[in-house]
Amino acid sequence: MRGATVLKASDDKTRALNDQCILAFSGEAGDTIQFAEYVQANVSLYSTRNGYPLDISQIASFTRNELARSLRSRKPYNVNLLLGGIIPPTSTTHNTPTTASSATPSAPNTSSGTSGPVQTVSQAIPKLYWLDYLASVVEVPYAAHGYAQYYCLSILDKHHHPDIDLETGLKLLRMCSEELRRRLPIDFKGLTVKVVTPEGVKIIEELGEQKIVMAP
Repeated sequence: MRGATVLKASDDKTRALNDQCILAFSGEAGDTIQFAEYVQANVSLYSTRNGYPLDISQIASFTRNELARSLRSRKPYNVNLLLGGIIPPTSTTHNTPTTASSATPSAPNTSSGTSGPVQTVSQAIPKLYWLDYLASVVEVPYAAHGYAQYYCLSILDKHHHPDIDLETGLKLLRMCSEELRRRLPIDFKGLTVKVVTPEGVKIIEELGEQKIVMAP
């Protein structure tokens, strides 16, 4: 939407950064697309150069560093982000995220941050990071940005628990969608639902959303 005009009903405000990480964004139209694709390209470049992907905590550190750099420039990005994904099984991770200090994400042993002991991951660990336009970053169990947070956070706070499974999570998301349809004073167009699994990013089709009929 722009003002009172719906420009595109099927806009996808997410970018898959790799097979285990996805970035959702809101904010100024030009800033969001440009910054999301900038992060996506740098994460892909790191994987190509080094032969292995960044994990989600390292991507969060890099993204926060770029937002902080932008905030101190004359043209800061006006974007709010949700970074979600998993640390896949049989991978290694560091207790403390590293902080990148260059234009592209730095390798863990050359970054300006310090890494904790390396741990072996026996099962997938879900991660979610909340970032805003002031370059704040925090790991959270659930999150929302924009007008949706005024309606959905109370539902998530009441019903979310640490051991939630996919089926229960989709049911909770359906509750949020119904609340937005009922209370949000705009023509709500529905949700695009994506799930990060060890096999990659998947789109969920059966949430029960109303089908949007596009004009021919």
